[in-house]
Amino acid sequence: MDDKLLRYTLRVDRLVFQKFRYIAESEGRSANKEIEQYLKKRVAEYEKEYGPIPTASEK
Repeated sequence: MDDKLLRYTLRVDRLVFQKFRYIAESEGRSANKEIEQYLKKRVAEYEKEYGPIPTASEK
């Protein structure tokens, strides 16, 4: 497996996730890829407003 990938357990309301999965499938993505897209979008929005976020590998 790629060392860049992180496994993370997400606990979420079952009904919300079922609806989220429906949205992901309508976009042609898996739920995992849809979550990844949301995360990338949110990070980009944050960095646009506040500047780059330093990571542990950059310290």
